This record gives sequence, C-alpha cells and structure tokens, in this order.
Amino acid sequence: MNFDTASASGLALMFVLGLRHGFDPDHIAMIDSIAYRSLETRPRMAPWIGTWFALGHGLTVTVIAVVFGAMAGSMVNAKPLPAALGALLEWLPVALLILVGTLNVRSLMRPAPYAAIGWKTRFVPQRLRNSSHPLAIFFIGIVFALVFDTATQAAAWGYAASMHSGIAMALLVGLVFTVGMVITDTLDGRLMVRMLRHLSGRSQAQAYRRKIGWIIVFLSYGIALYGIATHFFPALAMGETMLTLAGCALFAALLGAYLRCVRIFPFINNPPSKE
Repeated sequence: MNFDTASASGLALMFVLGLRHGFDPDHIAMIDSIAYRSLETRPRMAPWIGTWFALGHGLTVTVIAVVFGAMAGSMVNAKPLPAALGALLEWLPVALLILVGTLNVRSLMRPAPYAAIGWKTRFVPQRLRNSSHPLAIFFIGIVFALVFDTATQAAAWGYAASMHSGIAMALLVGLVFTVGMVITDTLDGRLMVRMLRHLSGRSQAQAYRRKIGWIIVFLSYGIALYGIATHFFPALAMGETMLTLAGCALFAALLGAYLRCVRIFPFINNPPSKE
C-alpha cells in the first residue's frame, strides 16, 4: 500500500478496510453476544454497543500504529518488514478464520441453544464478558485489538506509514481505519438490537441468532478461501479499486438491511420477552 501524503487513495483504502474489518466474524460474534445480554440489563445503551466496542478497538489499533511508526522513524537505517513477518501476517488470519468457521459450524449442528463463537472471546476476562457497561464494552474492544493478529497488522501499518510519510501519517491511518470500523460496527449493533427487540420470545431470538451464526460461518470460510486462492494464484487478488468497491458493497448491504429493518419495525422499544 502506498502511504503517499499527496494521494488520498491510500487513506481511502484504509477507511474501506475499516468498514470491512467491522464485518470480522469475531466482531459479529461479540456484538451479538453483548446485544442479547444488554437488552435485559441496559436496554437504552444496547443500540450503541457496536460503537463502544469499535472505539476501544480502533483507538488501540491507532496507538499501536503510532508507537511502531515512531520506532521505525527513530531507526536511521530502517529496513522493510522481515519476510517471515509478512508470511505470518498472511497466513495467521487465514488459519484463525477457518478455526472460527469450524467452531461455529460445530455449535450450529448441536441441538443446544446457539451462541456465536469467536476465538478472540477467550482472551476477554470473564468479568468483562458478563458486563454490559459501556466502559466494559470499550475495554473488550481494547482486548480484541491487543490480540496478536490485529496488533501485528496495526504495527505493520504504522511501520509502513511512518517509513513513507512520518508519524503523523501513522496516526492518520489509524484514525481513518477507526472511523470506518465505528460506522460498520455501530450499524451492526443497532441492526441486531432492533431485530432482537422485535422477536417475541426466546425461540424466535434463538432462530435469529442461528442465522447470524451461518453468516459468521460464510464470512469466515469465504475470507479464508480468498486468502488461500490469492496466495497460490496472485492474479485473483483484487487491486485497491476492487477492494474499495467490495468494501463499499458490503457496507451498502448492511446499511440497506438496517434501513429496511427500520421501516418494518419503526417503533420497537422493548426488550424481547421471555418464554
């Protein structure tokens, strides 16, 4: 990626990457879990869970990018990232996506009530997982950003941005990425909450959560297969223009689903009832 300050294309791509990162299966799984719990404990705050989560996640990514950007800038003879780190950045997300998809398929095939599974959830302390307080959700976002794959990606972005245009560019890259992710995760959280409020009982809520589970499976395997395919057949890789269009298309689909939900359920204000 070219972080030339004279061109807005790099920042535009980072914004779209932020939008797309909001569709990360781990994000969807965590937001679904918090939304379901928040409707009973903090119904007024529930529509904003995605916002608090994305703010904690994105601002931490920004700090990591700036720190590593500063480290790169302080090196007189700074060199490009090692090849081994590049390989790790390429294959670790693929392996983790396959893991998330497989865990959710196993859970969906069981007769027991389904709850979305994300591998990063295991790194979140139980006390935070059981809380629906805005600060707790913010800290969950921080934990997600500190897990190895995200932290490594953020470090690489900050390092590359600083190498080309200085620390200020590393900061700008992180903030632009954060804005994109906040937009997607906010819409995601509000859509989930509105749908769950409409459902009349636990059986309907469970059916809806299973649909979310299959979406997580589809995204996990789909993104992983794309990563594998482009590694062995580089010609299949999308350029910056196609990545931007794909990210915008995903966001447009989410926005369309939310607006349609608002039209169908315009005055849903109560948490789902228990059966």
